[in-house]
Amino acid sequence: MKERVQKFGRFLSGMVMPNIGAFIAWGLIAALFIPDGWLGKWGPAETINKMVVPMLSYLLPILIGYTGGKAVGGQKGAVAGALATLGAIASTESTMFIGAMICGPLGGWCIKRFDKSMEGHIPAGFEMVVNNFSVGIIGGILAVLSIFVIGPACVVVTDILGKGVEFLVGHSLLPFTAVLVEPAKVLFLNNAINHGVFTPIGTEQAMEMGKSILFMIESNPGPGLGLLLAYCAAGRKETRSSAGAAAFIQFVGGIHEIYFPYVLMNPIVILGPMIGNIAGIFTLSMLGGGLVAAASPGSIIAEMLMTPKGGYFANIAGIAVAAVVSFVISAFLLKFFGRDADLAEAQAQVAASKAASKGQSIPAASSTGAAVDARDVRKIVFACDAGMGSSAMGATMVRNKLKDAGITDIEVIHHPVSEIPGDCQIVVTHHELSGRAAERAPQARIIPIKNFMGAPEYDTLVKELLDARRSTAAPAAAPAQDEAKPDAPAASGDILLEEKNIVLGCAPVTPEEAIRACGRLMVDSGYVDEAYIQGMLDREASFSVAIGSHVAIPHGTNDVKPLIKRTGVVVMTYPEGIDWNGDKVKLVVGIAAKGDEHLEILGRIVGIASTDEDTDALVASADAGNLFKKLNGLA
Repeated sequence: MKERVQKFGRFLSGMVMPNIGAFIAWGLIAALFIPDGWLGKWGPAETINKMVVPMLSYLLPILIGYTGGKAVGGQKGAVAGALATLGAIASTESTMFIGAMICGPLGGWCIKRFDKSMEGHIPAGFEMVVNNFSVGIIGGILAVLSIFVIGPACVVVTDILGKGVEFLVGHSLLPFTAVLVEPAKVLFLNNAINHGVFTPIGTEQAMEMGKSILFMIESNPGPGLGLLLAYCAAGRKETRSSAGAAAFIQFVGGIHEIYFPYVLMNPIVILGPMIGNIAGIFTLSMLGGGLVAAASPGSIIAEMLMTPKGGYFANIAGIAVAAVVSFVISAFLLKFFGRDADLAEAQAQVAASKAASKGQSIPAASSTGAAVDARDVRKIVFACDAGMGSSAMGATMVRNKLKDAGITDIEVIHHPVSEIPGDCQIVVTHHELSGRAAERAPQARIIPIKNFMGAPEYDTLVKELLDARRSTAAPAAAPAQDEAKPDAPAASGDILLEEKNIVLGCAPVTPEEAIRACGRLMVDSGYVDEAYIQGMLDREASFSVAIGSHVAIPHGTNDVKPLIKRTGVVVMTYPEGIDWNGDKVKLVVGIAAKGDEHLEILGRIVGIASTDEDTDALVASADAGNLFKKLNGLA
């Protein structure tokens, strides 16, 4: 049951989180240019203020619906979800955030079901016609349905929720929501609570009243700050020395997850942040505190930026009271009920809890993925779930370590794990995400870590890179199978890329047609069953298989892996290039992999197509025989 609740909460927040920048933009514009805003009396303010209502009524719900549709049904699902959301918007003057959270996934689901039913039944050459008309027809039907059913139903739900919040506020009961919020945060439901529940209702309130206290219930950095300061004063062992830095990161950086291990070391101290948040919300209620929009991340900087004119005293008081109360209670509990605990063990427990909340196993904390020569590393990617908080911090730390070591030719960037660029050589990620990272970047070496802050792997990596650059030894020997360089190919069963499956000089097509062409080659070669092609299309719908450097690697989802008969690779070149959802692709490598056998070929492709220019030159001068030898390690 807990896993289902966590999954549902993550899905709700997953529709809002990618668009939080738009919410912040709306909040800033509203705070500055509404009649009572900071610049409300400025000459052009009245004109700028005309954006506030359309952004809230149309832009934000449609973005949510689009994102929800894309998560379920890919790009076509996104369009259908946006159309359905527009129908809900047109049905009422109420803000349709809840409607968007229903219409978006519904549109994606309908498109996904339709595509599955049509698989193998569309005549060749009619794919684009069927795809475009299906989206238009299904999206139009859903838009009409939303006007008469979904929109009105959501108005009823919104009214009930609004009255529930009014009841809590009117009876001074809102502070007690912290009894649920603080423990839920430690279970990694913080984003689900904040962006899946409080943000939609709070935005509606902010539009009517200019601010909402709901934005501060989960994001208030005070309770976590008080807990960590209590560890500074009353903690034991290494927790006393580490808590200070963690407090700064939590309060200024807004990374609340950093204090979760300190709770797990002594679970009783959850009472500190819980009662502190109750006191903070009560203070905010009494003084009329609140924000104009969601504060993300929950740092003091974001809280102040989202504070309306005249609201600083109330908000600062709410944060301060929460921090003081949390500190006093946590320090008392640590002094009389605290026990010696291992911070590393608690951090591992946090990782296990977060992994369980995502339904993932935890791989061993060691380097995995493709073998990478340290001398060839030019880009390191730090990847986390959202790509905004912990990964950015880890990237900054390693970037500074490299600079101190005198290494300036390596780019260190941070990305969501689902958007790791295809031209990186090393991916550093939390060990629970290493499986997803390896899937996204099969050409890269994956370095799993347990904590983005101060991981010992950082120094090991920097030393390895520095030693490689200082080395005057001859280039590293190639793998044993490459050293032999047999004159004749290995047995056909060992060859993953057959020469007949290297198709050169293809005319430009759509990404879908290119994927289908790769899939057809795989089917004809006995690598996969026919239905695997739909799995390749589903993978593209989830996120683009264009990995950069003018290369795309179509492959199926995990759901269709049982349809793979044997591992195989196909290669197709498009000298004129394919417009792959905004990226240019000239080299398409189709993959069907039962295990990791294909990683060697992908590694060789990275070696000869690591930049746009390399790929362009490779495609322009491509010879099937040479490619066959190079990619199979025979030359």
